[in-house]
Amino acid sequence: QICLSLVKLLFYLAHSPLGSIVLLDFQPRQFVMVDGNLKVTDMDDASTEELSCKEDNDCTLDFPTKSFPLKCSVVGKCEGINEKKNLFNAYRYFFTYLLPHSAPPALRPLLSDILNATGDLRYGINETLRAFEKVLQLYKSGLYLQKRPLLLKDYISLKGFRTVAGEDYKCWPSYSHLGCLLSIHSAEEAAAICDSQLQCQSFVITQHRTWTGRPLASFQSSWTDLIPDANAVVYIKRSASSGERL
Repeated sequence: QICLSLVKLLFYLAHSPLGSIVLLDFQPRQFVMVDGNLKVTDMDDASTEELSCKEDNDCTLDFPTKSFPLKCSVVGKCEGINEKKNLFNAYRYFFTYLLPHSAPPALRPLLSDILNATGDLRYGINETLRAFEKVLQLYKSGLYLQKRPLLLKDYISLKGFRTVAGEDYKCWPSYSHLGCLLSIHSAEEAAAICDSQLQCQSFVITQHRTWTGRPLASFQSSWTDLIPDANAVVYIKRSASSGERL
């Protein structure tokens, strides 16, 4: 969410009515999340000026660990230097820390492609935004899910119940530090996640949703403490419930 919102902001800056705007003091502290959108808190160090040049050799974009040769345009400006400077700063301050984590395994290669392409400045802001929107569409639609054996048949579902909330086993990347709370596309995906975790014996799907509209599921190591909840459904492994009375 943070990276996509940042890319949308940089897309606007690259195509603003004033021309391509560069953020000269590009630091994480200069941004804040407002209603799920990343915003710049200080525009004092923004500029529409692009580096003047006479030849391509005048257009090297330097960073502490990398340098990029750019073209000198016919009007004597380094082509795309403001856009590329913003994009590489987004890569080194945000993408490298956020993109490798939290995504479903099937989407990680696509995010790795974005990371590598922006780190080498092979993508401009237009290509970067399209790549992010493709990942988002796959994530929201569930099209990233690979064909696998149907596992939900191995669970008993109880509508109108949930397990008692409390500290349980933890997983990554959980929305709660007290247990294993993950976003899912469907109950079938939740069953696959539960099967992949040795501690998991049950999971609860609630009405709570993430910014992409995906429901949250709580994965738990037991199921015996059930309480009524009209907005929840608890799924219990048949193997865990064998010999017990539901």
